[in-house]
Amino acid sequence: MDYFIGPLKKYAEFTGRTRRKEYWMFFLIYTILIILLSVVDAVLGAGFLSLLFSLAMLVPSISIAARRLHDTGRSGWWQLISFIPLIGIIILIVFLVQDSHDDNEYGANPKSGELA
Repeated sequence: MDYFIGPLKKYAEFTGRTRRKEYWMFFLIYTILIILLSVVDAVLGAGFLSLLFSLAMLVPSISIAARRLHDTGRSGWWQLISFIPLIGIIILIVFLVQDSHDDNEYGANPKSGELA
């Protein structure tokens, strides 16, 4: 759960770097929560819980993706490539799954401080 709460503490921080594991765990927990809220919406007949959650998570999702792209040596503006139908999403996913680069203009490698 720290992988979800940690990025929420950095709600609108677009600087720095995020490791691949932190990004994908955040994405996994977000996806699970949105599915659960959609089921609750369907059961209750309300359609606003998942919508409110999605709106609340919009800025943290963009900021963690920007930090993940920084970790691969790219600008956070590369997220705009997802507006290109189909191809853009595929390219963005490829960028997000790439491994961390050494120190770059966005900061030190987050892996360098761990004894993995």
